[in-house]
Amino acid sequence: MYQRILVPVDGSPTSERGLAEAIRLARSGGGQIRLMHVVDELAYALGTAGSFGGGSADLFTLLREAGQAILDKARATVVAEQVAVDTVLADTFAGRLCDQVVAQAKSWPADLIVIGTHGRRGVGRLVLGSDAEQILRLAPVPVLLVRAAEG
Repeated sequence: MYQRILVPVDGSPTSERGLAEAIRLARSGGGQIRLMHVVDELAYALGTAGSFGGGSADLFTLLREAGQAILDKARATVVAEQVAVDTVLADTFAGRLCDQVVAQAKSWPADLIVIGTHGRRGVGRLVLGSDAEQILRLAPVPVLLVRAAEG
């Protein structure tokens, strides 16, 4: 059974579906969850154009605060289910999102990674890329992909 479950979260409904599945797995096996949020460097870079008013350091602070709020909300969800949990806030300045998740899985060390995925196909996947797919390819442990709700 999986004892150490890494769950990258971004606050989206799809991410929440992945978290719900991770909670079920952790509860059934007496495991623990590590929540991870990666502050998106691309959002930071685009925001420095001045659309947020204020300097880039201020924007980075806001992005980190938003990431911490996502982690705090997800942590409260896990705690309410009486599952052991801790959190990690990272940023993509240290590498791509997928690289950060894989590095965390190795260093913690995780037994399983659970990711909510949109399941994009075709042009949408080519244009947007797929962090979930890259994590799946690079991960040192099994990866459970939880699809977005239909509709």
